[in-house]
Amino acid sequence: MEPSVQITFRHMDPSVAMEAKAREQAQRLERFYDRITSCRVVIEAPHKHHNKGNLYHVGIELTVPDDKLVISRDREQHHANEDPYVAIRDAFDAMRGRLESYVMRRRRDVKTHEVPPHGRIARLDPARDFGLIQTPDGREIYFHRNSVVDTEFDKLEVGTEVRFVEGLGEEGPQATTVHVVGKHHVVG
Repeated sequence: MEPSVQITFRHMDPSVAMEAKAREQAQRLERFYDRITSCRVVIEAPHKHHNKGNLYHVGIELTVPDDKLVISRDREQHHANEDPYVAIRDAFDAMRGRLESYVMRRRRDVKTHEVPPHGRIARLDPARDFGLIQTPDGREIYFHRNSVVDTEFDKLEVGTEVRFVEGLGEEGPQATTVHVVGKHHVVG
């Protein structure tokens, strides 16, 4: 949905070029998140000093489902805003960050860590230096004595819970590393 974009100039003459820049920036936000319902932009030149340039202030209010996001750049802290195009760019960059945070909260994007493959030792053959891991989905994964880390192969027992990194061996799937799951490891 194309958001309604309202641009207001305060204490200065309207500028077609500045308005075009603000609309372009608003369209970029719309491409990032297509549920923006309105965008209000205020471009202001509040002080006219004879000994230094005008400090432009750009405020943005974005209406999105269930919220309003507001950016108001403090002109005293951002002297780079003596250029109105820089002020517009900086304000929209800040709004983009605020919008990204909103979208992540809305989607409930939380980083999750994938649980590594796991299973239990189903068979051990110390004479031939290998074992088999039974996975929860019923597969059997081969592993060699040298794949076991954090413990010794000879200390493994049938039924021991392990996590592993799976690769493809000469005769099918095989565990390239095998870690014994201790009592402090959670396996889902």
